[in-house]
Amino acid sequence: MSNAAAAPSPQSPTPQGVRFVARQPIFDRQRRLFGYELLFRDSWVNSFGATDADLACKTTLDSTLLMGLEFLCEKSIAFINCTRDTLLNEYMTLLPREHVVLEILETVPPDDEVVEACKKLRSAGYRLALDDFIANDPRSALIPLADMIKVDWMAVTPAQCRQIMKDHNRPNLVFLAEKIETPADFQTALDLGCHYFQGYFFQKPVILHTRAISPLQIHALQLLREVSQPSVDMEEVERQIKTDASLCYRLLRYLNSSAFFFHAEIRSIRHALAVLGEKQIRKWVALVVTLHAGAGASTELIRTALTRAKFCEALAPQVANGSEDLFFLGLMSLLDVILELPLAELLERVPVSNAIKAALLGEASPLSAPFELVLAQESGNWLQMKELATQLHLEDEQVSSLYWQAAAWAKEACQP
Repeated sequence: MSNAAAAPSPQSPTPQGVRFVARQPIFDRQRRLFGYELLFRDSWVNSFGATDADLACKTTLDSTLLMGLEFLCEKSIAFINCTRDTLLNEYMTLLPREHVVLEILETVPPDDEVVEACKKLRSAGYRLALDDFIANDPRSALIPLADMIKVDWMAVTPAQCRQIMKDHNRPNLVFLAEKIETPADFQTALDLGCHYFQGYFFQKPVILHTRAISPLQIHALQLLREVSQPSVDMEEVERQIKTDASLCYRLLRYLNSSAFFFHAEIRSIRHALAVLGEKQIRKWVALVVTLHAGAGASTELIRTALTRAKFCEALAPQVANGSEDLFFLGLMSLLDVILELPLAELLERVPVSNAIKAALLGEASPLSAPFELVLAQESGNWLQMKELATQLHLEDEQVSSLYWQAAAWAKEACQP
């Protein structure tokens, strides 16, 4: 191992402040979660926008060791970027080979030293992926050593993607389409035979095809509509909840779980409504309806929606008159995808405030900053995150801490 740079140590002390981390989910052909690409801030200091790729990769590794893969990715696979320096210095061997895929960046030259480093990693049982792969990619010498090719969907045409898959087709080599932005992108990549998928399509509100609405979804939307009214009719909410035994059970189970921290056991729907009060009823009913109606959707989509809701709600002190709307905003931001309904139809059926509607549609809204902040955190857009945090009078560490508190809450809420 070279001594050109000091390798991060698993025993390294945690520095002051909170490490910034984003993770973007990777799905298989059935939209089941396969793994996360981990995206960390690219500087050891408390600032954004550095361009040192080696420093960014070492920070990723060090933060992964400090936080733990189980916390960051639970039982899924971690995708971690590698530069030439991190490859040659064998830093990535500090990570458990069973739980990671090492992404070789497009900036890594496929010289003899890099090839030899990749061979050593393969021999040690590590999986390698070629990141941002394009037509006539200069890393052809590394293809025989790769387990995965991540095709840059924004930089190739479908025909070029098909040709890449044909030219490099071999057993045990899989293809991941990254930067998938729209339902059409996903369907095309699926039809071409790609094995895995990554991109904003899975995280941003999208307009999906219209389809028949199930009775379960109709009931869910009726309940959401009821709790979204300016004045909630408690008797009507109780009546609608009681018409669905499984929804009753789910509401009581979640309210009594450790995720909600109630001091007394909630014994009945009427008791729950009396204890919660109108403001909390709006939130808890919306949350449980989302979990209930989205039972067939990807767990990761539901968990992301809940994380957004909790994170946005935590920003209420920074936004005038936004406390109730912010939770709904985060929840609604993926509800169209979870329920597989067009966003326009969902907004017609659920009378959310004009501020929520504008934020979801990308229009000017007093709630835009919190919503854009959670999207920036998810995507690892640290420059935008810094700007929005400043706009909301938040410290960088506060944003990171609030986001991961929200993620932990969402994980607890999704426990079966």
